[in-house]
Amino acid sequence: MHPYLKMTLLILTMAAVTYIIRAVPFAFFRKKIKSRYLCSVLYYIPYAVLSAMTFPYIFYATGNFYAALIGTVVALAASVCKRSMLTVAILSCAAVFIAGFIV
Repeated sequence: MHPYLKMTLLILTMAAVTYIIRAVPFAFFRKKIKSRYLCSVLYYIPYAVLSAMTFPYIFYATGNFYAALIGTVVALAASVCKRSMLTVAILSCAAVFIAGFIV
């Protein structure tokens, strides 16, 4: 399967899952959901699905597994240090770029 077709199918699947998860409570529940647990589950499902679908592709995006691993570690470290999303993206891209020359 062509990589662009596969990526498109993954994005469409993610969009459908996100829409279904957001639309089902509106279809079945007429009143406001008061359960904190159910609200948190419905809130975090789209993020979990997106993460599960994109995380494996991080390691194959560069063509060099070790450079991608270094970029992932830098991104995780920057996010644990509570950096902004833009800073995390810039740091991880810079780490992959530099690691590509070294590795």
